[in-house]
Amino acid sequence: MRTLEEINQKITNGKAIVWTVEDLKNRLKEISVREAFSQVDVLCSGTFEPMESSGAMINLGHTDPPIKIRQCWLDNVPAYAGFGAVDLYLGATAEADSHSSNENLEAQKKLGNILSQRGGGHVIEDLIAGKSVSLKAIGQMTDCYPRSSLETSINKNTINQFYLYNPRNLYQNFIVGVNGGENPLYTYLGPLQPRLANAVYSNPGALSPLFNDPYLKAIGIGSRIFLGGGIGYIAWEGTQHFPLQKRLENGTPVGPAATLALIGDAKAMSPRWVRGCYFQNYGPSLMLGVGLALPVLEEEVIAYCGVKDGEIVAPVIDFAIPRRVRPTFGLVSYSQLKSGRITIEGKTVRVAPLASVNLSREVAQTLKTWIDSGQFTLTQPVAPLAMDRAFLPQDGQKGREINF
Repeated sequence: MRTLEEINQKITNGKAIVWTVEDLKNRLKEISVREAFSQVDVLCSGTFEPMESSGAMINLGHTDPPIKIRQCWLDNVPAYAGFGAVDLYLGATAEADSHSSNENLEAQKKLGNILSQRGGGHVIEDLIAGKSVSLKAIGQMTDCYPRSSLETSINKNTINQFYLYNPRNLYQNFIVGVNGGENPLYTYLGPLQPRLANAVYSNPGALSPLFNDPYLKAIGIGSRIFLGGGIGYIAWEGTQHFPLQKRLENGTPVGPAATLALIGDAKAMSPRWVRGCYFQNYGPSLMLGVGLALPVLEEEVIAYCGVKDGEIVAPVIDFAIPRRVRPTFGLVSYSQLKSGRITIEGKTVRVAPLASVNLSREVAQTLKTWIDSGQFTLTQPVAPLAMDRAFLPQDGQKGREINF
């Protein structure tokens, strides 16, 4: 057994041994778990993939005269203003719109189609890159906030706070999407062609951070992480956190399971690791780089991090059925997915990833470099992440569907 304090002292003294999880997996071909434990102090993992449940908190600072913002647009993308007077939350998937009244209906529609490909993720990326973005706001006039509107431009140096707060990142496993129907489908995994013509998955497999810590023992609330090219922290369990998912004997889940809520200073992040993106006929999103440093406090950490792509699986889900619970074509391993072909009911189906394996490796390697140089030490969690959360759907709520 080691302690976190001992590891941090070694980091400070430049004596810590740090590997990426991929380094470890390769070395375990030649050495035992016990030998690896005796040699390494920290293991670094990373991913770069779409994480749409993300967004930025922004505090503008007060105007003169003051304004209590109730509606706001950043580069035509609506931001939520139901907080204090000049606090905003910009969601990654918020779509740009046009609120100009001087254009005819056809031009408005055409402009809307163009703007809808730009969203909150793109604005967040621009702000992180140091660019200026336009701001239009409508205020609620009160005795203490008499201003009714505001038009200006902002950048990360002209606002008080600008930090990412992401309610759901780092899915511990996800699904493989296919389309068994007769028409193309446009989904959060991208386009799915009819008659099982393609399959898409969104996870770098054995490189992914939470596959290497299946029971969330090496991290917790308050753990310091790599977030968007800067330093962030695990703030809480993520939304839809479902650690009770069925698991294989090696502890890895057979479908979507644990998630994390993350927070970090966006002013210190890099547009290389925070990128707005757009899914055809679905909407905007955010590509994000996240890395975890796992302290090697006991041999069990090594055993879990030794997991390989052939030892973890994901369910193949048919999006042609418009229900919450969709038919599955069974489980496939990540080694099969990474081969570029899987077999479904005797048919060979080409597969594409949304996550970048190369950039996921680079996240882990960058985090390793930070620790090697003493820039990044590990933090003791203030509380463990819950492992008893059930998944509660709305099936029991027999509400009336509203047709517009």
